[in-house]
Amino acid sequence: MTEAELAVPRVRVESDTVGYDGVFRLRRLTLRHRRFDGEFTPPLVREVFDRPQAVMVLPYDPVAERIVLVEQFRVGAYAAGHEAWMTELVAGMAEPGEALDEVARRELVEETGLQARHLEEFATFLPSPGALSEKVTAFAACVDIAGLAAFGGNPGEHEDLRLHTWSVEEAAERLDNGSIDTAITLIGVAWLLRHRDRLNRAWRT
Repeated sequence: MTEAELAVPRVRVESDTVGYDGVFRLRRLTLRHRRFDGEFTPPLVREVFDRPQAVMVLPYDPVAERIVLVEQFRVGAYAAGHEAWMTELVAGMAEPGEALDEVARRELVEETGLQARHLEEFATFLPSPGALSEKVTAFAACVDIAGLAAFGGNPGEHEDLRLHTWSVEEAAERLDNGSIDTAITLIGVAWLLRHRDRLNRAWRT
């Protein structure tokens, strides 16, 4: 492929229309993209579900060696015929211009009532890049679960959350037996099992 060909954008958008604009937005794009042989595809119609930047938080108590999760109703799981009440890590969407670490701290307080004693970012990923524009930035938060409430959530957002804790051993067992059924929880637990010792040291310093 020549330098001139490489300078041409790899994607040519011929139209970009909004089909729905509510809490989320659905767009329909007609585009061509460069193939691996250097040629462009014929016009392709693709629909994109726009979601704002999001964060996930892995709340971990290094003293108790337990993580905190929230159980809540998920309409997507219901529509898929899956168990609709899912147990997963803390997550939420950023407001325009909001710093992601502040989003993580806010969501942690709103969903669990816990404060992050230590907070670190460890990944950014696209949960479903075939159809979603959403990016998720992942944080680990060291917390103290003494006095953790049974329920949480922001009443102003009609959140109805039941709080759970898993030991690190239970989390590892669930990872191995395939019973974790949300992507953010799979990612968070897998990361914790590799980095728990470092979080424990961060808590002590």
